[in-house]
Amino acid sequence: MLNFSHSRQMRLGREASPDTIVALSSGHLPSGVAVVRVSGPGARAAIASLSGSLPVPRMARYGALRSPDGALLDHGLTLLFPAPNSFTGEDCAEFQVHGGRAVVEAVLETITGLPGCRLAQPGEFSRRAFLNGKMDLLATEATADIVNAETEAQRRFAMLNSGGGHAALYAQWRERLIRARAFIEAELDFSDEGDVPGSVSDEIWRDVAALRREIDAHAAGYGKAEIVRDGFDVVLIGAPNAGKSSLLNALAHRDVAIVTAEPGTTRDLIEVALDIGGLKVRVTDTAGIRGNAGTVEMIGIERALARARTAGLVLLLEDLTDPVAVEEDLQAVDVVRIGTKADLAPPGGGDDHDLRISCVSGQGLPDLLDMIGRKARAAAPLMGELVPWRIRHVELLHECSRQLDAALADPTASLELRSEELRLAATALGRISGAVDVEDLLDVIFSQFCIGK
Repeated sequence: MLNFSHSRQMRLGREASPDTIVALSSGHLPSGVAVVRVSGPGARAAIASLSGSLPVPRMARYGALRSPDGALLDHGLTLLFPAPNSFTGEDCAEFQVHGGRAVVEAVLETITGLPGCRLAQPGEFSRRAFLNGKMDLLATEATADIVNAETEAQRRFAMLNSGGGHAALYAQWRERLIRARAFIEAELDFSDEGDVPGSVSDEIWRDVAALRREIDAHAAGYGKAEIVRDGFDVVLIGAPNAGKSSLLNALAHRDVAIVTAEPGTTRDLIEVALDIGGLKVRVTDTAGIRGNAGTVEMIGIERALARARTAGLVLLLEDLTDPVAVEEDLQAVDVVRIGTKADLAPPGGGDDHDLRISCVSGQGLPDLLDMIGRKARAAAPLMGELVPWRIRHVELLHECSRQLDAALADPTASLELRSEELRLAATALGRISGAVDVEDLLDVIFSQFCIGK
């Protein structure tokens, strides 16, 4: 049987290229050090051409790097990672040079001038790693998330996703479906064999139903992943001049929104991203809610209410010196009432606000940030919790669940049709990680029974 890596190459190998690719892999220039990565059959030739000889594999060697005409490009480190023990599974080379734009440009120009070498396309190193079986689709996506992580929570979440936990979970679920099909097809095709159970349907379908519930519960966790990746959504609403824009500016520590005494200054949504306790939090300022608004302002109010109804947290702001109630149906949303301009209001309680703040004196702002942080952490995944983190995963999980529903819907349907639904469900799971083999069903059958002895 073809192994996974080889079968994937057979399916996708036509996309692979014999070219040797090169790119700057260490980020924006200028920098202290720049890493130029090379992958492909010409990686060794690139090292030999620039440094004169090949270093010991996986051992850094310092020396001069020269162009083919002998001109000195730079002094730096050279490393060789022979196939298949490299990031892409191909021969790979790295040149660690000074991070000046002219230096890097000269090194790239020299390497691309070698036969068969060209600049890499976006994501091409990871694509080759996938095609060569060095990582599955889940690990590839997690690598991109690690690179793009902006907060500590995003970094931790991306590292968790790169650890293989999701791949193991989906592989386990897929194996359960393959095993169920194996027993069903064994009962259909090999019932005359003495070592094949006469009827395992009840046990099989109970497990399939339990698996569907597990998959649905897992897919429902996508909202938690969105909070880590895209940010916990906090929306500011209130009447005009309630202090929404002032609060946004205070939280952002800069003038993001225009603040004037004229009502209706904010007409559209204004958003800033904050890092609160390592979590990304998106705070959105909205148009003041009032009646008798003009056409443009009314559009802003409608957008404000629509955004509030989908928020993770709504801060309903009211001016303590001139409170104006906002009567809107936000019962399905977590709403915290904030009294603003506390520095101008009479001291003491007596109101029904959850917090009193002043954007001028800073009163209550630390408590507000602490409250937002607590709610954001409560809505985010628990440490180590496996949840789907991309819409692609959720769509395939839903597709798998739909196929399982179809298989379970009619217990009197033929086993052939119900088995086909299980096959489609297993295929959907396999597409999440890119692991879809056509031979593994027979492996399970032959490992479970002594057919043909």
